Amino acid sequence: MGDLALAWTDSGADLVFEGGDLATDDSLLTATIISLMSDRRARADDQLPEGGRDRRGFWGDAWAVVPGDQLGSRLWLLGREKELPETVRRAREYAEEGLAWMIKDGIAARVDVTASVPRRGMLGLSVAIHKLDGNIENFQYEFIWDAL
Repeated sequence: MGDLALAWTDSGADLVFEGGDLATDDSLLTATIISLMSDRRARADDQLPEGGRDRRGFWGDAWAVVPGDQLGSRLWLLGREKELPETVRRAREYAEEGLAWMIKDGIAARVDVTASVPRRGMLGLSVAIHKLDGNIENFQYEFIWDAL
């Protein structure tokens, strides 16, 4: 049995239903969506958007099996940033950080992330998860920049 299945749409992620029941997903799609789009707690040295004080964070981190483990990514910090090469680089780093648990937990041998600006106002992420069995799962995401 896998995770509850999520589907990525233009407006974000949503649960998938099959015949009135919640669907499950054995691929890494749901895990990838949760890892990228859940808000990881900002570090003490992170500049918060608009001078805010809320460092956010995933509520489930309070019950992490391994103390200190965090779920999610810091992509939310980029929502009010300008579309500059430095910001795109940080988006790639934040996505890699959010997906690193897959390597640590022995699910993937490697995770490759490419970040881009496919068109004005959009952030694109291409994710390739190299599984231990040699298979690769590829995912493409586009986000409205200020909706991160």
